[in-house]
Amino acid sequence: MRSAAFTNRPLYSGELARLAGVSTDTVRYYERRRLLPAAPRSASGYRLFPPAAVARVQLIRGALSIGFSVSDLASIFRERDGGGAPCRRVRELAAEKLVALEARLRDLQSWRRELRHTLAEWDRLLAKTPRGKRARLLEALAATHPESHTRRSLPSVLARGKQKQEKQQ
Repeated sequence: MRSAAFTNRPLYSGELARLAGVSTDTVRYYERRRLLPAAPRSASGYRLFPPAAVARVQLIRGALSIGFSVSDLASIFRERDGGGAPCRRVRELAAEKLVALEARLRDLQSWRRELRHTLAEWDRLLAKTPRGKRARLLEALAATHPESHTRRSLPSVLARGKQKQEKQQ
């Protein structure tokens, strides 16, 4: 039996979701956010998507996986579906995402070096501390690593990345 994706018949939301490897909630969300064109309804009210929607959902998933936001994609698809050619803007957005990713990687590498150094210091303190006694590791950390405005902690780096993603969606 041939898959509905290879025929010209419309696909119900569940079929589209199954063929594209996403949930039906995801399909509805993409339609609401205008990543998928509004689907006409059957007589009984079910959404009917064209078979090409499978490729569109896969394209969306690929773009999201490399850092494009839902808002980015909605804007790109609006231009594209209106007959425009947003290719240069797509390239520019991808380049911006690479710059942001490289900055986050530098922050994470710096934090990793600092944490390795801190652990080595703590190992030295623990070696001198009798079992059952407090080594006061956090106090030692505060004394030797005062908060710097130029250094970001891992939680702040991760939170910043999450906030950017939420803003973009």
